[in-house]
Amino acid sequence: MNRMELLLHELELTFDKEGWFPPLKDALKGLTAAQASWRPPGEAANTIWETVNHMLFYKERLLQVIQGIDPIHTANSNDDTFAVDHTVDDEEAWQATINRAERIQRELHNLLSAMSDADFDRLFSQTSLGLSTFNIIMHDAFHTGQIVQTRKLQGSWPARRSFD
Repeated sequence: MNRMELLLHELELTFDKEGWFPPLKDALKGLTAAQASWRPPGEAANTIWETVNHMLFYKERLLQVIQGIDPIHTANSNDDTFAVDHTVDDEEAWQATINRAERIQRELHNLLSAMSDADFDRLFSQTSLGLSTFNIIMHDAFHTGQIVQTRKLQGSWPARRSFD
């Protein structure tokens, strides 16, 4: 497995292919806007929707940088990346967030998989984008774990999953 194959494999595992942990797509499956807006007790706790917005902020920025586009969204602080500007029962807005996650994932995967070895080496060896891409993958895995934990706390995660 070469570097690009490894990168794409790990990108897929964090979004839509299960490995040792559930991917983001499974962690969000079946959630309503109200469930995504539920906040566990504690000052530092984020809702699932806030966490997804945070993940998308950084993943979309990475995509735009690789595309050579100035990032569209800006934030004054990391805390700003968690913002949700919809009501807790706005199913249409929640579905738009899920669709945005799928679109960003697909665009990033397609962009990376279309790169030649020379383009990959030029882009990832001469800049910090290769490291940033792996960091985004780890970031997604970390926050997906938080989402699963939040679902367990709210009682919306399946009680037991079988290992076939």
